[in-house]
Amino acid sequence: MPRIRKASILIDLPAPSTLCKTFDRLDMIVWRVLLNISVTLLPTNGVVGIDASGFDQSHASKHYTKRTKLTIQQLKVTLLVDTKTNAILNLHVTTTRKHDSKIAPSLIKRNIHKVSILLGGKGYDDRKIHASAREDSIRPLIKHREFSSLHKAWNAPDRRQSPWSTQSKRDGKLSPQTQIRRIRSLTVLVEAVP
Repeated sequence: MPRIRKASILIDLPAPSTLCKTFDRLDMIVWRVLLNISVTLLPTNGVVGIDASGFDQSHASKHYTKRTKLTIQQLKVTLLVDTKTNAILNLHVTTTRKHDSKIAPSLIKRNIHKVSILLGGKGYDDRKIHASAREDSIRPLIKHREFSSLHKAWNAPDRRQSPWSTQSKRDGKLSPQTQIRRIRSLTVLVEAVP
């Protein structure tokens, strides 16, 4: 911690509760502005992954939860992350049991200008998400929920060989079809991340 003290020009670091109270005084709008400013400093590529995870709130003050009669067990955090720099573009935190398909549209709408391709797991396979993404010229690459053998076939890797799947001999760049096939395989990786 000596480096932090030197950088902050403080002799002693404030107590953790002081920092929490200071952060609580700032509105969510301020945090969103700081997040947006920090993202503009990074080179993003428009290929964005969305996923959610739950966290136990074991560090919640027992006195506070008892006094306010709250029973906060878990937090659910949904992140919208750029795949090139792993920069968090947006986030949503909730203590309720809200489904992923209900949270995703608001995250996508707030970042329309930063997203060209949306990667997601089966929890985001919803008609409303697909429709709203296509309305905003975003290509959704979301794995399908498997209720039938047809859905399983939709999720199968594309093994077809086509003349467009090789690199262009003129400029050494990949064709758009090849790029999309490679991104499609990334959805499997995004889903595998815990």
